[in-house]
Amino acid sequence: MKEKIHPKYEPTKITCACGNVIETRSTVKDIHVEICSACHPFFTGKQKLVDTAGRIERFRRKYNIKE
Repeated sequence: MKEKIHPKYEPTKITCACGNVIETRSTVKDIHVEICSACHPFFTGKQKLVDTAGRIERFRRKYNIKE
């Protein structure tokens, strides 16, 4: 590898809006994110499927699918 052309790879902190702090290494010093794995509904198990305007029910009736 060539000398003096690569950015420095330093320890950094990723800070989420929920207050969670993750320490890792990156070329960027400090990173601020809005959502992380600690507060995202998919990872916390609080994800809900929303049936908007009965679309799921109409699909089941159309293709005669019973639960």
